[in-house]
Amino acid sequence: MAFDVDGVLSSTTVPLHPSGEPMRTVNIKDGYAIQLAVKKGFPIAIITGGRTEAVRVRFVALGVTDIYMGSSVKIHDYRAFRDKYGLKDEEILYMGDDVPDIEVMRECGLPCCPKDAVPEVKTVSRYISYADGGRGCGRDVIEQVLKAHGKWMAADAFGW
Repeated sequence: MAFDVDGVLSSTTVPLHPSGEPMRTVNIKDGYAIQLAVKKGFPIAIITGGRTEAVRVRFVALGVTDIYMGSSVKIHDYRAFRDKYGLKDEEILYMGDDVPDIEVMRECGLPCCPKDAVPEVKTVSRYISYADGGRGCGRDVIEQVLKAHGKWMAADAFGW
């Protein structure tokens, strides 16, 4: 599974720190689902155009090791992630929300988006979450994948 950050795992509104550094909010339920998927052995990638170190710190804390920051052409990082794990496109879920995500969404097996994604992204998505970006859409898709694999409510799901 691979995810964009801004507009997917954080909201579309990005407040600015007085220094000019963008600050993001994240959804705790997304975080729980991400760390559980990592514990269950699912490769997770973060592919973002952003360069904020706080984003890296957040996802490293959740156990994510494949974090592609400053991704100006996301398809290159998507392919690096895919090839690193020997995955086929049809085995990868990607969740994006805006035009820079479309190329990856056309190539991956399960393109998904938040409810508030732009219309062009909704057109290429096979699943549109009930949740907006930064409001649990990551949790939505991860929970469904883990349930489909029988890995959602196992004994080790009850802790971080």
